[in-house]
Amino acid sequence: MRSHDYLLLTPGPLTTSRTVKEAMLYDSCTWDDDYNLGVVQAIRRQLVGLATSEAGYSAVLLQGSGSYAVEAVLGTALGPGAKVLIISNGAYGARMIEMASLMGINHRVCDVGEVNAPDPMAIETILQQDGAITHIAMVHCETTTGILNPVAEVGELAVRYGKRYIVDAMSSFGGIPLDVARLNIDFLISSANKCIQGVPGFAFVIARQSELAQCEGHSRSLSLDLYAQWRCMEDNHGKWRFTSPTHTVLAFAQALKELADEGGVAARHRRYSSNQRQLVAGMRALGFHTLLDDALHSPIITAFYSPDAPQYQFSAFYQKLKAQGFVIYPGKVSRSDCFRIGNIGEVYAGDITALLAAVDGASYWKQ
Repeated sequence: MRSHDYLLLTPGPLTTSRTVKEAMLYDSCTWDDDYNLGVVQAIRRQLVGLATSEAGYSAVLLQGSGSYAVEAVLGTALGPGAKVLIISNGAYGARMIEMASLMGINHRVCDVGEVNAPDPMAIETILQQDGAITHIAMVHCETTTGILNPVAEVGELAVRYGKRYIVDAMSSFGGIPLDVARLNIDFLISSANKCIQGVPGFAFVIARQSELAQCEGHSRSLSLDLYAQWRCMEDNHGKWRFTSPTHTVLAFAQALKELADEGGVAARHRRYSSNQRQLVAGMRALGFHTLLDDALHSPIITAFYSPDAPQYQFSAFYQKLKAQGFVIYPGKVSRSDCFRIGNIGEVYAGDITALLAAVDGASYWKQ
């Protein structure tokens, strides 16, 4: 029996291992020390360990998707008088802008377009011009296109100009090596169902404790109050304020074990990078073209231009691939007709080889 009906070649939810799925076959009591101390607190420690070896950081788990945690950080970290510079080059930067607008958070936008990397010099110019900015927020891996943004360079600017730094590392944490302390990140946000290869149900924030401690009373929401969630977990040994997604948490604990067994983030990054290089080379051999230049690619997901053929329809291509056991993603770029293929999750070289054969067979417009 296979562990999946089809391979999810998406940026998450993604194909998980059978053992991660099996971890959800058990029930947990949210008041019990076996769960809170044995599972939740262990996860929190492991997440901080993956993020940095330096002291002073804490992990806060939060119910919901990654966007819930992004909104929780923006709504809690930005107090009265604060202003955030949101650097945007895709749908997820745009989502942060929408969140800030809806919550009435003072913000400035640096939108560089969907196929361009942010220019640190342009960002520095904005910081020099606008002294009211207190925070900088940016997506690390923008899965709209698969672009990898300059998280280190922007972190250097945050320190130089005395700004708090918020990084949406949804589709990079656990799959791309990074150190939050060295990158000067104050709030890093990610999700259970991304590179750590768990299942959907909760997100997490790895934050500098000194910054968290200053956030009391800032939240625009009861359930998305990051400070209150942190204090509850700290004061009650891993207890969540509201119903914990217990089965998802158990799956995540198993996923963390499997990440360690694989060799940690560095080993997973090597696998993802190898997958992506093999994918791009194979797709180009089949006549497809990437949206981005190679220098901008992440090892997470790649956007390809749709074929220039009048009979091509993404929906038909999608269904033909799905019938062969592969699910890909539609395009999300506003000005280019494209589709996306992810290579994270339980995806290995043999899977990419099989996918490329399926793509060749599904290219009905060539026949």
